[in-house]
Amino acid sequence: MLQVLDAPAVRRWSRLAAETLGRARREIDALNVFPVPDGDTGTNLHLTMLSAAEALDELPADADTAATWQAFARGALLGARGNSGVIVSQALRGLAEVLRTAEGRGSDLGRGLVRAAELAREAVARPVEGTVLSVLTAAAGAVRGLSADLAAVAGKAAEEARAALRRTPGQLDVLARSGVVDAGGAGLALILESLAAVVTGSYPGRPDVPAPVRGTLPGPAAEPRGGPCYEVMYLLDAGADAVGRLRRELDALGDSLVVVGGDDLWNVHVHVDDAGAAIEAGMAAGRPHRIRVTYLGGPGHTHPPARRRGVVAVAAGPALGAVFGQAGAVVVRREPGSSPPLAAVLAAIREAGSEVAVLPNDDGTREVATAAAEVAREEGLTVAVLPTRASVQGLAALAVHDPLRRFDDDVVAMTEAAAHTRHGHVWVADREVMTSAGLVAPGDVLGVVDGDAAVVGADVTGVAIEVVRRMMTPASELVTMLEGVGAPPGLAGAVRDHLAAERPDVEVVVYEGGQGGYPLLVGVE
Repeated sequence: MLQVLDAPAVRRWSRLAAETLGRARREIDALNVFPVPDGDTGTNLHLTMLSAAEALDELPADADTAATWQAFARGALLGARGNSGVIVSQALRGLAEVLRTAEGRGSDLGRGLVRAAELAREAVARPVEGTVLSVLTAAAGAVRGLSADLAAVAGKAAEEARAALRRTPGQLDVLARSGVVDAGGAGLALILESLAAVVTGSYPGRPDVPAPVRGTLPGPAAEPRGGPCYEVMYLLDAGADAVGRLRRELDALGDSLVVVGGDDLWNVHVHVDDAGAAIEAGMAAGRPHRIRVTYLGGPGHTHPPARRRGVVAVAAGPALGAVFGQAGAVVVRREPGSSPPLAAVLAAIREAGSEVAVLPNDDGTREVATAAAEVAREEGLTVAVLPTRASVQGLAALAVHDPLRRFDDDVVAMTEAAAHTRHGHVWVADREVMTSAGLVAPGDVLGVVDGDAAVVGADVTGVAIEVVRRMMTPASELVTMLEGVGAPPGLAGAVRDHLAAERPDVEVVVYEGGQGGYPLLVGVE
């Protein structure tokens, strides 16, 4: 029997909890009627705890208690799924806050559970009784201030969690009508019972999950689906102040809002009708990533019918947009130096067809395109976001687009065409910048090749020729140039004349790109 909850014990607890939830996953899924009867709470809790356990597996075998608790909480945060999974991850964060610097005795575990309950409740915008929050609060209350050994505290917490679970149908009408206890609470009870088992060394057999009352219809069939039709989740890199504003905005957009985390990394969960608006709110607050959108269904919400094959291209400037449009793409305009609205990209995907390749043509735009694709996929569309980092790569991809090919084959061909296109540009500096090619002063001309500073000079034409020269290889076959607004007269012509003399075997194509800020964009295939 353990006297302290040390690092090896935390590892054993994480693995046992994950394994127990894995064995009970289907039974817990069958209890799931709140907040959405989508039958996945057991699965989500299993994946959340599995992520936490796997984070500990990656630590060195001799990692100390502080590092172990930190990895445990962070692993749960990064892998949290669903409403209950996010709440449980915050509970583990509360435990870690207390126990990573404590001895891990019974009184320390009691304080940790109290902190876990506080943080979990604070994370939920509109707490509801009869849920995992009630079970956790009851368990923490039972051991608050308890002066006993570790086994007694862990056992008392698990015992009270089980008792609180049995009370949940009396606290929440939807549970009583469906003849079930709360699914998230059932999962938490198993997590705390796993902890007690590790501390006492008495490992249980088959997980005890209360079965639905005979004659009821648990899970998705319990009652008609109502409320918002999308579940949106993402990790967010942002400061605490920005997250406070985000909470208020998302609370106005939907329900089941849970935001957990800290130290500038957060896990956001919300149910909304406008998934795009929820993601855009995250983009305004910081950098969302690992975006997941799940269609929950609901009256009046149906997936659109299949249409046709299409391509969406993001373009900076009307002239460049016209080039993509003439090649057959649905064009989304963006201002130079900024990303387009997510709603505009989503609308373009819907317009383009049922199988859509998206060409972001810019590193910053790729994040928006990926988020829009997530929403579109939940509406029944097939969407692939290609890794085009520059407009010339997008043009190369579009040039090989074949709507008569299988979609997957078409995406592969377009991706390969983009990958085989080197990209460069010429920029006249409007500010002082330190680059790998040296200091660039205002008025200097910077040539960039494949995202790296390559040459600094005083003459736009000379730098442009040098950029193209550095991009060429013996295998180069096609050079595409896009002249921007304010380019010196004859810029593209001078580069073309240079190529005619040096590489007469190479085909040269020039477009009026109309982009601002860059006199010349260059692609070499």
